[in-house]
Amino acid sequence: MSNCIAQEILKKGKNVLYQTAPILLESVIDYKMNRQKNINDNIYKSILETDLLIIDDLGTESLNSMKLSELFTILNTRILNLNNKITKTIISTNLNINDIFKNYEERIGSRIAGYYDIYYFFGDDLRFKQ
Repeated sequence: MSNCIAQEILKKGKNVLYQTAPILLESVIDYKMNRQKNINDNIYKSILETDLLIIDDLGTESLNSMKLSELFTILNTRILNLNNKITKTIISTNLNINDIFKNYEERIGSRIAGYYDIYYFFGDDLRFKQ
């Protein structure tokens, strides 16, 4: 579903950044800690300002205080338009809202519960079908 939405947004000439939560958060940490010199200097700006950010597989990353802080900053900046630009974010996860509150700080859970429309998808995993 996220891929289909991304394709439609791209057709409208908008920018889309699609990344898994583990890679997204590791990239931000690496950028901020200057661990990877080959990472584009604009990666953090792109995450905050892209028209549509798709965070895939939230809940599969290993969490620490730094990643929680960065996830909060990303979500909060995009929700409150602190980047002075209207931006949208899609989060896909296998976690339910109770799990989000358990696994993440309350301030992250409350933003997800309060600012996002939550849709549940049911059915067979298409990756298992040939």
